[in-house]
Order: sequence, then C-alpha cells, then structure tokens
Amino acid sequence: MDSRDFQPDFSSLTISAKIVIAGGFGVGKTTFVSTVSEVPPLNTEAWMTEAGEGVDALDPSGDKTTTTVAMDFGRITLHSDLVLYLFGTPGQARFWFLWDDLSRGALGAIVLVDTRRIQESFAAINYFENDSDIPFVVAVNKFDGRLEHDLDEVRDALALAPDTPLTTCDARDPGSTAQALRGLVSYTMDLSVSYGPS
Repeated sequence: MDSRDFQPDFSSLTISAKIVIAGGFGVGKTTFVSTVSEVPPLNTEAWMTEAGEGVDALDPSGDKTTTTVAMDFGRITLHSDLVLYLFGTPGQARFWFLWDDLSRGALGAIVLVDTRRIQESFAAINYFENDSDIPFVVAVNKFDGRLEHDLDEVRDALALAPDTPLTTCDARDPGSTAQALRGLVSYTMDLSVSYGPS
C-alpha cells in the first residue's frame, strides 16, 4: 500500500487539556475537584494541628480540619472528544511555590472565591493577572447554596478587570462545577479565536 493513499481518521481523536482550580485557603478547591471528577480523585490532604497555628491560615468556624499540601487531581470528560485533567492548588501561603509547576501547560484556570472571606482570593487573582499568561475565570462558590452578594459588588470588591469572566458555582454540585468548566473552555476558545493568527 502506498503511504500516499493512507488517509488518517481524526474524527475519533480525543483532545485533553489541563485545567487549574485555584484560590485561597478553604474556598472549596478540593470539594470542586472531588465533586466533578469521574475517577477517584487524588487528594494530598493533611490534618491541621496546633503546630500549624501562626504559620497556616485557620478556618474561623473550626469546621475545616484538613488542608491540601501539594495538589488535588481529577479528570472529567466534558464531551466525547474532550477530557479535562484538573489540578487543584494548595491554598496555604507556604505552599504557593507549587503554583508555577501546577500551572505549567494549563489551558486555563478557575479561581474560586468565598465571599465570606474575600481577602483569601486576592493572592490567586493577582497570580493569574500578573504572574501568569494563563486565561482564567473567577467563580463565586455558593456556600449553603446561596449567593450572598450581587456579582457586580463582587467584581468591584475584587477589582477585577471588566473583561475577566465572573460567574457562580456550587462546588458540591457536579452539574454546577461542570458548567463552570464549560464556561472556562468556551472563554479560552474565544480568546484563541480573537488572538489567533490573522
């Protein structure tokens, strides 16, 4: 058979992409990845102890007893030909040095925000605005299923650029987290069309 006669069938190819789930301590990154992953997620959770007081941020409610010390990992098939590999970043400041490695090669990122502790979001937003060229969207995690503040108020509080997408999600709801991921993929595709070769 002449190799010139061979026509590969690309219709069955599956595209995979790396997505970063970022944000401050306790905003729901581990829950997000665990909820939406179609495979058992990999979590690198460690118990929070009294030894960490003064070093780590602590949950003021006392409900959070563990923290991510390296990353969370999961996978979701968004479409028959699109698989996303999810990498959740650690939220504690002493582990931020891992963010560069976790973000390398990513298609985009979702920055989760908890409006009850909005100050926890600034470091992640600053990272993607100033220290990374990865497209990102900001998603307000609806704790208790409620949106505490209007999105315009959240945008102002976070000083987000007008063209930075801002949405909501419930990290405990697989449908809601998948929708946030679809929004990110659509946003990155729109950017690639806008800034692609003319």
